[in-house]
Amino acid sequence: MKRSDLSEFSLEEEGLKITIKRGENGAPIVTNTRNSAAPFAPLADTPAPAPAPAAVATPPQAAVAVRPAAAPAAEEAGVTYIKSPMVGTFYRSSSPESGPLVEIGSTVAENTVVCIIEAMKIMNEIQAEAKGAIVEALVENGQAVEYGQRLFKLKAA
Repeated sequence: MKRSDLSEFSLEEEGLKITIKRGENGAPIVTNTRNSAAPFAPLADTPAPAPAPAAVATPPQAAVAVRPAAAPAAEEAGVTYIKSPMVGTFYRSSSPESGPLVEIGSTVAENTVVCIIEAMKIMNEIQAEAKGAIVEALVENGQAVEYGQRLFKLKAA
């Protein structure tokens, strides 16, 4: 959503509606509702979304608590991190036969593809979005990654 400059996305199919919005800090806000007219949506399922807003309300509080702890790492002189823009499986190369897209010490530009993240059977090329040299790979090949998880440590050029 960030790369495409989208602020909201909705999908509605067979009585199920999913909406994803960008929050204040760019974090996704997901809502999932069922159309009461849908024949397969029993009333027992409707209370399930109620805990979701509480769960959505909890992470921002946790994020506020985590930010002070993360600030010293971000203050490391000239160091930034390439973070995962999505949930998926991390791959360092574009195919099993080829070598890693970047190595430790590789110099990258904003548009340099540094890894692939597979999400829903789609291979997504992840760009560095910053200039610098790769200092450390923080994720193992084939490992599951979360939204915002640090993938590479980058020393600014």
